[in-house]
Amino acid sequence: MNLDIYLNMILNSIWCLIPIFIFAIIIKSAWFKGVLGEWQVNLLIKFFLDKGQYHLIKNVTLPTVTDEKGQGTTQVDHIIVSQYGIFVIETKNMKGWIFGSEHQKQWTQQIFKHKSKFQNPLHQNYKHLKTLESALNLNSVDINRILFSVIIFIGDSTFKTQMPDNVRFARGGINYIKSKTDIVFSTEEVASIIEKIESGRLARGYKTNREHVKHVKEIVKEKTASKSCTKCGSNMVLRKASKGKNAGNEFWGCSTFPKCREVMEVV
Repeated sequence: MNLDIYLNMILNSIWCLIPIFIFAIIIKSAWFKGVLGEWQVNLLIKFFLDKGQYHLIKNVTLPTVTDEKGQGTTQVDHIIVSQYGIFVIETKNMKGWIFGSEHQKQWTQQIFKHKSKFQNPLHQNYKHLKTLESALNLNSVDINRILFSVIIFIGDSTFKTQMPDNVRFARGGINYIKSKTDIVFSTEEVASIIEKIESGRLARGYKTNREHVKHVKEIVKEKTASKSCTKCGSNMVLRKASKGKNAGNEFWGCSTFPKCREVMEVV
């Protein structure tokens, strides 16, 4: 009888631990970190930008057109429309030391001795800007005065290299937006831009998110697929430069190296 009581106690303890275990997995996931980062940026915008001057549009999925496969999608964390311009925000919730520069294809995150690479968020946000530019028919020769890329880092991270002015930490991103004080749109134009974005975005919901994730996975698969050497026809393998000005950057190198020294950039 006592054994049965002990077994029931153990089973009850296990059942109590399962939700805690699941919760621990969720909060450590990239998805949760992304959601948390976006939520923190939402709060920054809410508390430090005047709603009467800055209109926020969140989680915007826009259709894109490609030459090879027709329609794809791109997803923007935050778009802010104001008389001072349109601000396209990409959020990064990361910790550790961050190394990068404007033209590097990949930046580095270092936590203690562990280093990992991630896509330059400026390049990532560039596609968002070009998609929005096309959707709004912004054919201005002075596009840099009306459309701004803003990268906001959230989390326990520190920049260890000099960052471009539009790459900021937390509230610094809000300060960058406020630094643009030239009026470039009338009140009517602001309303028209908001209407175009809202009417041009894909419907919010599970189906849109699922299709977007599928599209992103296809792009990643294409980028990581094996390539053939243009000189000898052998397979190309993904390598990382260990020295020189491109140290740390990945590249495609011929599998027959050093017999063939053909290399290709990772696009």
